[in-house]
Amino acid sequence: MPEKNHLRWVMTHPEEELLDALARLHAVGESSLGEGTRLVGSFRAHGLTVPVWDLPSSVRAADVEKPAATFAERLAGALASRTPLTADERRARNGLTSRQVTLN
Repeated sequence: MPEKNHLRWVMTHPEEELLDALARLHAVGESSLGEGTRLVGSFRAHGLTVPVWDLPSSVRAADVEKPAATFAERLAGALASRTPLTADERRARNGLTSRQVTLN
């Protein structure tokens, strides 16, 4: 995919809690890392969940550092939530998990 870059972020949060948190953010349009980026799914590798974002081809690693730190703050808030997922959040979670693969 030469027209896109990707960020693959290995996260150590428990998978179910992480997927719920990502779904919460995705449902309210807060799962991106800025303009032209989008959370496209995740995969599992060695027991860890790895969310993946599409990035424009012009974006470099240094360009993503600050937006990723801001996202990490939003994610921490979503991880702290213990309320049941709403219907929109459940749909977002189903979309994320339907595209998930496991790498060994």
